[in-house]
Amino acid sequence: MKLDLVRFFQACNPSKTLVVSKPEDRQYYIDFSKVRGAKIIEELGRTITRLSPEQPTCQLFTGHIGCGKSTELLRLKAELEQQGFHVVYFESSQSLDMADIDVTDILLAVAREVSQSLEAIKINLKPGYFKNLFTEISEFLQTPLDIGVEAELSVGIAKITAKTKDSPKLRGQLRQYLEPRTNGILESINKELLKPAREKLKQEGKKGLVVIIDNLDRVDNSLKPSGYYQPEYLFVERGEQLNQLNCHVVYTIPLVLIFSNALGRLINRFGIDPKVLPMVPVQVQDGSQFLQGITLLQQMVMARAFPGVSWEQSRHLITEVFDSLDTLERLCRVSGGHLRNLLMLLFRCLQQEDPPLSRECVDRVIKQRRNELTLAITPDEWELLHEVAQEKNLRGHERYDLLLRSMFVFEYRDEDGSWFDINPILAEAKEFRL
Repeated sequence: MKLDLVRFFQACNPSKTLVVSKPEDRQYYIDFSKVRGAKIIEELGRTITRLSPEQPTCQLFTGHIGCGKSTELLRLKAELEQQGFHVVYFESSQSLDMADIDVTDILLAVAREVSQSLEAIKINLKPGYFKNLFTEISEFLQTPLDIGVEAELSVGIAKITAKTKDSPKLRGQLRQYLEPRTNGILESINKELLKPAREKLKQEGKKGLVVIIDNLDRVDNSLKPSGYYQPEYLFVERGEQLNQLNCHVVYTIPLVLIFSNALGRLINRFGIDPKVLPMVPVQVQDGSQFLQGITLLQQMVMARAFPGVSWEQSRHLITEVFDSLDTLERLCRVSGGHLRNLLMLLFRCLQQEDPPLSRECVDRVIKQRRNELTLAITPDEWELLHEVAQEKNLRGHERYDLLLRSMFVFEYRDEDGSWFDINPILAEAKEFRL
């Protein structure tokens, strides 16, 4: 079987998210749940499908950036749609400034995306509250927004967002104006948008409305004027408002919250534990190889090389892609089970030479990546990394920053719960071996 090099190159693009509902993408999808220690997407789905349609749910989902959350959420969307739900999935980073977000920004984004999704299936809702709000905003900002009375809700919100997205000054003024009206906006979204939407969807035979808000885990860990860091401000201090939307909601939240002192308050606000998507383990805590995890990562690489070909067949084609099975294993092990890491290393190899990829090329790419990472590490952080590598643990509020920044430390799960290890690329650094 011949390798389609152009297709393989495109399939390894680390910035591309798999959309499991597309047949072309589905053949690249590998289910890692059996080695990740939990079937998290099944848990999220079960919570939505088993409760009464009249009982809205709110769930929190997190994990390292690049570990496969978006792919899993798109799988959840596809599965819920198959079961008769109307699902609105959107990436918050497309319309919001991740460095500066407030609750009203999230609520308006939900209103825009839901109304846009409903308009696409000819359900047009025009909340009276928003009609008045648009007029008042236009007058307050002294900026003509050109929102006609008959304009769709999604169009009105999109125009306001576009006007303020690139102007921090305008955004600050708008926020000042909207902040005291947050509860009014929330009430209008619930009564004039979500409630009638659910009723109309029910008439069309749908089981309910689900909103999945992706990429909120990417909000900056910056200090807000309130004195709180942005993740804690949004999800803990203002979490009660985010928890009040009258439909099924899944928020992605920053992993930093799991390691902060605010976790208890976060759980109290939402009444649930956040679900964490861990890495794919490539070794167990004692340092010995975890073959099941490595094999699944190999399957992921080979599915991109030969889509639609079973693992039983494609394992015999490894030497079409690599000079040896050892070279593929090395790439999988050194990725630490971080999916985007693995694709990024593979993509860099493909940029340097055509398959079969040589061991020299793989080692060269690993070395380049190691150099990039080590430049950012301070001597006291090397000490912390030594500690993590020995204890397989990570405690304390001040240490989660190390965990998150530049992927120095990864989290894994097994039957006994969480454990941590350093990024395998760093384990080979001379500074770490000193």
